[in-house]
Amino acid sequence: MVQQSQQRRPLASRNTGWANRLARLLLATPITPNMISLFGIGFAAIGAALLAFAPMTPWLFLVAAVMVQLRLLCNLLDGMVAVEGGRHSPTGALYNEAPDRVEDCLLLIGCGYAALLPELGYLAAIGAVATAYVRAFGASLGLGQDYRGPMAKPHRMAVLTAGAVLAFFEVSFNGTLYTIQIALAAILFGTAITCVRRLSAIASGLREQGQ
Repeated sequence: MVQQSQQRRPLASRNTGWANRLARLLLATPITPNMISLFGIGFAAIGAALLAFAPMTPWLFLVAAVMVQLRLLCNLLDGMVAVEGGRHSPTGALYNEAPDRVEDCLLLIGCGYAALLPELGYLAAIGAVATAYVRAFGASLGLGQDYRGPMAKPHRMAVLTAGAVLAFFEVSFNGTLYTIQIALAAILFGTAITCVRRLSAIASGLREQGQ
């Protein structure tokens, strides 16, 4: 059965000192959690554009990797400022979810162009949205938020970051793009498995409810 997990994604980084210090710094400003969520879209858009041009200018892979991490940082801090900082708003849930889907699509489509396999990038974006849809669908049935992988959002972004960093070295010294292509294929395959696992858990949960 899908466990009745907490509504927020479990993140070890939420309990780190550096994250809490950053959250306190933001709380000393007028910045709202919704604004932080929108900043994440900006970082993702920049990262996607950098990825698209990185095969011709390899150092852009490294900057794109930084943009991916800044996107994740925004995803972390918007929730911390909202919940721990008490700045939640009536539209907070919307801003917490919708920008994530846009960011995933931007970065994975950009990765597709970086890998010279744009079709796979679009498919990976569909897969990323599908994992979130299945999670939300399970929650709507009263089964809780299911964040299991193997290719949940943090895992996708970790693979993308590692692929971009390694692609910088590969393109710089060898001129090939196998690393970023493998990373994209792994994300696509992993999201498919993630959807199947989450759907299977939903089915198990519904059967238990019906007993």
